[in-house]
Amino acid sequence: MKIPIYQVDAFTDELFKGNPAAVCPLEEWLEDGLMQNIAMENNLSETAFFVKKGEGYDLRWFTPKGEVDLCGHATLASAYVIFNYLDKEMERVLFHTKSGILEVDREKNLRAMVFPSREGKPVEIPEMLVKGLGKRPKEVYLSRDYMAVFEREEDIRN
Repeated sequence: MKIPIYQVDAFTDELFKGNPAAVCPLEEWLEDGLMQNIAMENNLSETAFFVKKGEGYDLRWFTPKGEVDLCGHATLASAYVIFNYLDKEMERVLFHTKSGILEVDREKNLRAMVFPSREGKPVEIPEMLVKGLGKRPKEVYLSRDYMAVFEREEDIRN
């Protein structure tokens, strides 16, 4: 089996700069274990896999350790591959992902993406977070991840 692979440096127009991601366009989905092995072999922060679906694409991302539900730079890298190699006339691509629909627009030599927002809910401050941060935040919010709010800006730096 042959699978095309592109390595794209997102957020730059210079070689060996930016944030690299591997991109694998597929005709149909591979087994999860195989995609995981490909991501391990690539040894980049993310490897994106996508399959054409209607007018858009289904998109998934794997790190060397496992699948993730959202990755901005690998989404932009996937759009770059589509715009520059697979469908040079396309101006907007829709990706169907575990985090919802992600839209990437071509704007001259730039790409623009609307990134999903996850509103956090206030929670009790977990002691494990205080221990990890080395200080107690003023407030903590939880969405997918924790967000700690400190009293003063210098509390963040120290």
